[in-house]
Amino acid sequence: MTEWLDAVIDLFPAGMVVALTAALIAAGYWLAQRKDRGTETLLFQLGVWLLGSAGIIACVVVLPISDETQGQILGLLGVLLTAVIALSSTTFVANAMAGVMLQTTRPFRAGDYLRVGEQFGRVTRRSLINTQLQTEMRDITTLPNMLLVATPITVMHRDGTIISAEVSLGYDTPYTEVQELLLQAAETSGLSDPFVLLLELLDHAVLYRVCGFLTESKTPLTARSNLRKKMLEQLHGHGVEIVSPSFVNQRRQDPATRVMPAVPVLQSGTVASEAAAPEERIFDKAEEAATLEELKEERSATQEALAAAMDRRDATEEEQTPALEQEIRQLEQRDVWLKARIEEEEAPKDKAP
Repeated sequence: MTEWLDAVIDLFPAGMVVALTAALIAAGYWLAQRKDRGTETLLFQLGVWLLGSAGIIACVVVLPISDETQGQILGLLGVLLTAVIALSSTTFVANAMAGVMLQTTRPFRAGDYLRVGEQFGRVTRRSLINTQLQTEMRDITTLPNMLLVATPITVMHRDGTIISAEVSLGYDTPYTEVQELLLQAAETSGLSDPFVLLLELLDHAVLYRVCGFLTESKTPLTARSNLRKKMLEQLHGHGVEIVSPSFVNQRRQDPATRVMPAVPVLQSGTVASEAAAPEERIFDKAEEAATLEELKEERSATQEALAAAMDRRDATEEEQTPALEQEIRQLEQRDVWLKARIEEEEAPKDKAP
């Protein structure tokens, strides 16, 4: 009995270290779960790893063993850690470094729709090693962070995105009629500011693309489906066929029959009106960045001209000073206006209602 009691007393410090380490990790999880993205942050994950490693080392130190044995165990742990790092350096360390990069740059957040190659889904979890996507089939796909760093990724804009669908129609249907029907389909499907692009003139058909802005980007799959449904309703409802080229080519036709509208658009007198270019909304972020860069360059040039004018004023004669003073005042006013415009462009834009 005395031997068991002595053993318990000797192992008591090590048990306390294990219990304290487990309690600290559990407390960290409890606190992290009360915050947004608590357990997904890089700081929390590194903290758990470091705390666990420190607990193992402390447990070895307080064990009732000789200093020589402790040194051997710690040396063995160091060798094992070195071996693990060496063997997994091409995967684990690479993904960990990629995770650090993603945590720093933050190209996407939890809840964003993400496309990586053929993978498309919504981000459910981000960690130091991998990122999880919930796919269209409700399944969870785990992507290594190295893949996200080495592969171009597409993040759906949270403030709205463009929904599009393509259809190829025969040359016997005027493009003005097709454009009107596709615009109606986009409007009735709930998209705003629709527009139609004529992509290609193929050998057998004309390829059209109808696009519209989806202001609420939480339902892109439903929006794409609704757009295609409305396209079928509008085209079939107005007698426009959508059939495959092989089906059309098997029809018996007179060689003299031309596959074109009965009344060409050029001769009908009703040419489609030119709509506003959609590029302003498609590339809005790029346009804002370009405008901001131009303003900064113009302000830099204005400041250089202002400094040069002040130098000339200091070195010139008194009778030329009034003209230089007027030029300096104009440059100063221009600099103040440019500064205000830059601050306006850099300020966060309010979301559309």
